[in-house]
Parts: sequence; C-alpha cells; structure tokens
Amino acid sequence: MKNPQLAPVSTPSVPLLDLKAQYRPLRGAIEAVIREVCESQHFIMGPQVLELEKKIAAYSNTGFGIGVSSGTDALLVALMALDIAPGDEVVTTTYSFFATGGVIARLGARPVFCDIDPDTYNIDPEAVSRYLRNCRRQGEHAVNPETGAKVKAIMPVHLFGQVADMEPLGELAAEYRLSLVEDAAQAIGSEAASGTRAGSIGDIGCFSFFPSKNLGAFGDAGMCVTGSEPLAERLRILRLHGASPKYHHSFVGGNFRLDALQAAVLNVKLGHLDEWTAARRRNAGRYTRILNDLSVPVRTPDVEKHGRHIFNQYVVETDARDALQAFLAERRIGSEVYYPVPLHLQKCFAYLKYRPGDCPVAERAALRTLALPVYPELSREQQDHVIDSIVAFFDSRAR
Repeated sequence: MKNPQLAPVSTPSVPLLDLKAQYRPLRGAIEAVIREVCESQHFIMGPQVLELEKKIAAYSNTGFGIGVSSGTDALLVALMALDIAPGDEVVTTTYSFFATGGVIARLGARPVFCDIDPDTYNIDPEAVSRYLRNCRRQGEHAVNPETGAKVKAIMPVHLFGQVADMEPLGELAAEYRLSLVEDAAQAIGSEAASGTRAGSIGDIGCFSFFPSKNLGAFGDAGMCVTGSEPLAERLRILRLHGASPKYHHSFVGGNFRLDALQAAVLNVKLGHLDEWTAARRRNAGRYTRILNDLSVPVRTPDVEKHGRHIFNQYVVETDARDALQAFLAERRIGSEVYYPVPLHLQKCFAYLKYRPGDCPVAERAALRTLALPVYPELSREQQDHVIDSIVAFFDSRAR
C-alpha cells in the first residue's frame, strides 16, 4: 500500500459496484443467449426458466426452484403459499431492506420486528424466543395477548451474505408450529457452519437477482426454492394468478412470472458465480487483515469460522460513519449505508407503535455501519486506495 499522506492526485475512482467490469468478458455469451430468446419469441417462462430453476435448486441443495419476477415477489408468494393472511403475525428482523417487512404488511398480516445480533447483524434468536414466550399458548400455537393475532411464521434474513443462526430458529419454529421462510436475497451460495446452504433450511428460501446481487439479472428477477413438492406446486400456481389449469382459479394468486430474457442472462452468469464469490471473499479477507493489522478504529465483519459468507456487502462499523463516508466520497470512493432507518421506526409502520429504544442493537448499527466496495473485479490498486483513505481519515482526526 502507498503512504496515505503521499497518495498521488491521480488515485483511482472506486465505485461501490462495477457491473460494466462484470459484463465485458461475458458480453458475447450474454448477447448470444438474448438473440436466441429473441429468435424464439418465447419471452414468458419457457425452457430458459426451467433450466435456471433446476440449476438454482441444485446449487442451493434443494429439490425445486420456482422462478418469479423479483426478490420481493419471491417473499410475497412464499407467504401466500403458506397461507399467511390478514390478522396473522410474522416474526422478522428490523434490520433489513424494506421488502422484508413490506410483504408481510401487504398481505394484511402484522410484522413483528425483533432486534439483531450485534456481531453478525442477523436476527437474534433470543429476541425471537422472548417474544414467543410472552405470547399466550393456544394449543401448540402462540397468540399475541394484546391483539389476539396468531403467530404463523418466522422470516429471518441472511444479511449481507451470511447465514443467520438457523438452528435455534428452527427449534422455535418446530416448538410453536411456525413456518420458516428464509429471506436469502443477499445470500445465494452462503452456508451455515454445518455446510447447509441458504435457502435449503426453512420451508421456503427466497432469492433476489436484482442487478446488484452476487448473481444479478438485467433487471428484476427472483426465485423461491423448497424441498417440498406440494409447496413447489402451490408456488407455481400462485405465480400464474392461481390458475390450474389455465383459466381455472381455485385461489387468488398474482402475476409473478420470470421473464425468459432474465433467465437466459442468469443461466450464463451462474457458471461464474463461485469464482465471483471467491474473489469477494478474498477482497473481504484482505480488508479485514490489513485494517486489523493497522489497528484502524473500525469494526470489521464478524464471520462464522466454519460457514461461507459470500459478502454481498462488506460492512464496517465506526462512530464516525457519516464523516468517513463524506471523506471517501471526496476521494471518489463509493460506499453505502445499509440501512439508515430500522424497519420498526419507519413511518409506514407507525401503527405498530414501536418506539426508539425498542431494538437498540439495530438502532445503533443504523448509525454506525458503512458498506465498502468488495465486488469481484475490484483491483488491488483500487482496494489500496480505499484502505489508504480510511487510514488517512482517522490519522487526520487524531492530529
């Protein structure tokens, strides 16, 4: 690395993510499959979607893949398939992208937001357990004593690419007869310490192929995976307006179909996913090693030793988050705050009557965390510029 005080004026620009760098070596293969779809004029569902479904199911060590229109719709249709209805409750994390809580509310159900583990930022199983213990038992089920709503599901998020602590959550789901839905939007290919892959642990796993994800489409796309054939069939019917056979509707579904063009692009990219993940992990490891060796006052990510963190985001934590982000921006370094307002404090959820202080760990993380560039194509020079700039920032504050 260069001495931060002697960094040349011509230091490189470092975007948070560089999709053009990913696209360039794949341009020929991607344009070829797009032409194939255009020639076939088969744009909705079809062989490209079926191929992707089989590949993603196999990659995730599950039996069935059901392609859908987005990661958000994957969560929505998963809850629909599990009969989450108005008046039900779904327990989830407060520290996530809005879709996690939004899909629960869209079904008329009540999101129950729990605090997070301070090390991994994933949902804290003990917080979930406390909530369920405070519920009234009705047979084998838990009922909110204040609202009378029955708790129907737990929906953990594998945040930033690391699997949540699923073993105790699975035990709670079994004890209270709850469905378990994995929001694995950021975690395709990540693994728990046991080697179990994200998406294969709960009743249904939900992936997003938004362009910024480790496996990104050319627009919105998503996937549900499950080991249950009846659930897989229900998901397939729900994504087609609940029709089976065509024009015959036993229940109301939605238009959640995956486009063939998106599936074709993803089929090309999937073959490169493991090498991209390896590069992300190398970049993350180098950040952590150097920042810790230099005793830079930022907290680097806590990584499960025997798991597989895929680093959709590399997130550090510091009291000086906002000032550091501004400093990096001056040096043409991209960064992002995931997430500045926990879900329990969002205005649209005011009716749930959460208050500041209800989820203190998440609220603290929202004020202190910052994502740094970690994408596979990040060059050594670019990463050095990020590290040098972080060092320079804290050196300037110490003077």
